[in-house]
Amino acid sequence: MNDPVRFLNAFAHTLSAMTLYPEGHPAREHAIDAAFGELEALYPGDQFEPFTFLEGEVLFGRESLREMREWPWASRLAAVGIARIEFDHRPSRDQFEGFLEEVQARLTNVPADTTDQRQMRDLGVRFGSVGIEFSPTDAAPPLTAAGLELVDEVDTMHWLEAEVVAGHAIPIAEAEAVVRSLAVAMRADYGMWLPLIELKEFDQYTTTHSLNVSVLTMALAEAVGLAPREVRAAGVAGLLHDVGKTRIPLAVLIKPGKLSDEERAIMNRHPVDGAKLILQSDEDLDLAAVVAYEHHIMLNGGGYPALHYVRGCALGSRLVHVCDVYDALSTRRPYRDAWPQARTLAYLQERAGTEFDPQLAQAFTAMMLRGDVNVQRLNPDGAMPDAVPG
Repeated sequence: MNDPVRFLNAFAHTLSAMTLYPEGHPAREHAIDAAFGELEALYPGDQFEPFTFLEGEVLFGRESLREMREWPWASRLAAVGIARIEFDHRPSRDQFEGFLEEVQARLTNVPADTTDQRQMRDLGVRFGSVGIEFSPTDAAPPLTAAGLELVDEVDTMHWLEAEVVAGHAIPIAEAEAVVRSLAVAMRADYGMWLPLIELKEFDQYTTTHSLNVSVLTMALAEAVGLAPREVRAAGVAGLLHDVGKTRIPLAVLIKPGKLSDEERAIMNRHPVDGAKLILQSDEDLDLAAVVAYEHHIMLNGGGYPALHYVRGCALGSRLVHVCDVYDALSTRRPYRDAWPQARTLAYLQERAGTEFDPQLAQAFTAMMLRGDVNVQRLNPDGAMPDAVPG
């Protein structure tokens, strides 16, 4: 049976042996042979799932390796810029040893070999920050790459919402897995992809909107300097911010005309319902519960639920509020067409200081206009329209 855990343990053991023993030493050679054997067993065919090292977690493809939670080598590798390892093809034993030597050089702070001979050597493996490696001068990567279709993520969100509608607790583990997957899909060495899903059917709005807000919130949280774990927590909060809408009848959610007073009251209950659902599912998700409750409250105290007195909202709520409104205005709805990006960003700027936190509105606008940020609108069936430059 293919075992990524066995390979990673052999990989770490080999790096330790290479530090202790000189080239050609039997112990060193034996360790390399053992790790190479595990690599060959791991990839018997032509499918090469990558390894990703996130904050406290190790992913093999999109699967979180629970046995490797808090694996110390993950943080060591990430600290020297190795947060992802992927194989282009099956490397030879010599190529694998060359890859190990480069990783060891980074770990021991040995200057890299920049000779022409080294630069021309094909190791069959790439490593670097999370995402596929491209230089800033390269053309954009092929957008059919795994991770940018988000079909599995859409299906998981459909299932998650169905579980809540059926009266079950929110499947928190699955929600966190979706956020991990989105985080991986967003990253590229030359910049950031923002894969946002186009709305295909109006009755799927909550699903696609929740995924988009999660992506945008993580991007904004990173842009304002939050730590990786905080970014991921904000992503979960963004994903679940509208979970209270599972309590709203579909006819109200997709109504094309103006809502009646009764329908508006039903709609305005979803922040309270969402916070209750989250806390009933997992008391540790207090940030997500707060965000679900506060994400429609404006900076000046307006919005809903109505506050007894004006107070500041949590940073997570202010992050999600900006991203929530951006995606809502950028999405085609039954009662209006989608706004173009320029008009949506202008709206955020106009209402900065009254509805939106001005620093976050400015940071979001600057992020969306950066040359290394690319907004990619995806259809939920995997077909992809043209990219929208940031």
